[in-house]
Amino acid sequence: MKNKIVQSVWVFGVFTIALLNGGIAYSAVKVGLVLDRGGKDDQSFNSSAYRGLKKAEAELKAEVKTVEAPDDNSFEALQRAFAEKKMDLIIAVGFSQKDAVIKTAKRFPEQKFVLIDADAGLSNVQSAMFEEHEGSFLAGVAAAKHSKTKVIGFIGGMDIPLVKRFLLGYESGAKAVDPSIKVLSNTIGITGEAWANPAKAKELTLAQIQQKADVIYHVSGNSGSGVFDACAQKKVLAIGVDSNQNRLRPGTILTSMMKNIDRVVFDAIKSVQDKKFQGGLVRYGLKSGGVELAFDEHNKPIFDTSAKKLIEEYQAKIIAGKLSVPDYYVTSKRK
Repeated sequence: MKNKIVQSVWVFGVFTIALLNGGIAYSAVKVGLVLDRGGKDDQSFNSSAYRGLKKAEAELKAEVKTVEAPDDNSFEALQRAFAEKKMDLIIAVGFSQKDAVIKTAKRFPEQKFVLIDADAGLSNVQSAMFEEHEGSFLAGVAAAKHSKTKVIGFIGGMDIPLVKRFLLGYESGAKAVDPSIKVLSNTIGITGEAWANPAKAKELTLAQIQQKADVIYHVSGNSGSGVFDACAQKKVLAIGVDSNQNRLRPGTILTSMMKNIDRVVFDAIKSVQDKKFQGGLVRYGLKSGGVELAFDEHNKPIFDTSAKKLIEEYQAKIIAGKLSVPDYYVTSKRK
């Protein structure tokens, strides 16, 4: 009768699922998710994390709580509130939460944390970092192969190294296809407001389209809706980010460079349940399936089959170590 749930009981106020699976009994894992200002409905970074949480709730029976930070100054208080409630795992979404996670994790050394998109450098924090430049290289290949004007664009959120990492990968992929291609780039701002300013994103996108950009990649969180609006209005192609955004504007969104944050969140929660959680830095790239381009029924009609074949070839080379994608984190240190 292995793998069969045989009883559910309350033990010291904690709901326990006793499983006949090697004699191991699992308590429901209590998880607190701290989202940044984009919120769970941003159709991007936060939405992906929230999907992973809800999957863990459904499949692992985890007890989950979600809070959305109204501003960057509230991160520490929200994390601390979860720690004081002795949650089994606290997940902080976004590099902006790094300083707050470091402070809270040091104050609660027995507490387990996951920090997404930054390295806390602490043993009780699993720092999940993505190889955005690898996926962005493939996005650049897709853009170059579909551009008729040989001018493509990039709209970033904040003017920070992370966004520049996306941009350098994108430029490198495009120029691998066509060294003469022109890449226009703009960022929306220098504060967290940049991730939630679709009006400004639309304005910048329209300006790039006026300069003949006909494929535009956004890395701007919730501001990306403004990019999609402008591209749909002017009938040019857009590339989404973080989540699979193809369905948001079928016929307009060429593909999406996904960071599979939902998978990271789910796996982290399961590792706590299985008592296998490990702190430290973990990297997710093309090889591990941490980043990838989205192909589905929504973009199939507009995606050139020869472009997809070329992307697969480049992806295989990157995974095999035969092609090294320029990394802004590395190149910026050399200057």
